[in-house]
Amino acid sequence: MKLQATVLLLFGFLPAISFADCLPVSEARNHIGETQCITGKVFRVKHGSRGTTFFDFCEDFRVCPFTVVIFPGHLKDIGDVRQLANKVIEVHGPLKAYDGRAEIVVDQLRQLGGEGARIPKLPKDYDVERKGKYSAGSFSLPKPPYTTSKKRQPATLPIEVPSVAGPAVEADPPQ
Repeated sequence: MKLQATVLLLFGFLPAISFADCLPVSEARNHIGETQCITGKVFRVKHGSRGTTFFDFCEDFRVCPFTVVIFPGHLKDIGDVRQLANKVIEVHGPLKAYDGRAEIVVDQLRQLGGEGARIPKLPKDYDVERKGKYSAGSFSLPKPPYTTSKKRQPATLPIEVPSVAGPAVEADPPQ
C-alpha cells in the first residue's frame, strides 16, 4: 500500500518537475541556437494558406516573441493539434530565429509535452489543403499524360502555279 502511494505521489509531481525545466515563452528569444524546452498557453491554433500550422502563444501573434510551426507533411505524424487551443503545453527542440521571433519547428509528437502529449491522431478524412473540408477525395480514372490530336499538315500548293505577270502592257507612244 505504501509503495502504491509513493508511486502515485511520484507521478503526481512529474508534470510539475518537467515544467520547472522549461523556459517561459517570454525568454525564448534569449536562447536562439540552443535546444530548449519552452512552455506556455496556446491561445490559437492557426492553419496557414499552404497547410502550415502555427501555435499562437499571445493574443496578438504579431508581437509574440515565440511561435511553433508544423509543416503539412508532419501533421499526420503528430496528431490533431487543433485540440491544443487554450491548453498549456511544452515544446522541445532547437530554437531558431524567424521573422523577428523565436520558433521551434515540430516534426514529431515526442517534441510536445504537458497537455500536448495526449492528443489523438488526425481523423482519417482530414485534408490539410482543403480548409474546413474533411474528405478523402473521390475515385477517378487516371488521365493520360498528354492529349493526342492529329498533327496539322501544311497546305499543299497546286502543281501549276499561275504566273503573276500578265500580258505586257505597252506604254502610249509619245505624240
